[in-house]
Amino acid sequence: MSSPSSPDPGAPQAVSDKIDPEIDPEIDPETALITIEKAQRMAEFFAVLGDPNRWRILSALATEELRVRDLAQRVGMGESAVSHQLRVLRTMRLVGYTRQGRNVIYRLQDHHILNLYRDVSEHLDELD
Repeated sequence: MSSPSSPDPGAPQAVSDKIDPEIDPEIDPETALITIEKAQRMAEFFAVLGDPNRWRILSALATEELRVRDLAQRVGMGESAVSHQLRVLRTMRLVGYTRQGRNVIYRLQDHHILNLYRDVSEHLDELD
């Protein structure tokens, strides 16, 4: 049994980092809330992530850059289906690509996407 002064290791931890409305231009200074426009963009962004196949593609790209053919093989989907999902992910700037001759190599767009992937994965693991 833990003492009253020691925190319960299974209890949720308080969030110590906060958003500063003074420095975020997309926070309404009167309400301290994000603007309707920013909320709409965020909702669209997370709606794209509502597909498990897209998460599997992001998972594969979190470990290495891949061609469509290799990515399709890795996630067990057809190349056409993977290409379609990559177009959607590119639209929301979740993935990017480079051309190497005739090959198109896909990668996560930037460190924010890798951090998002890691944070969601870690958050879900905490619940298990």
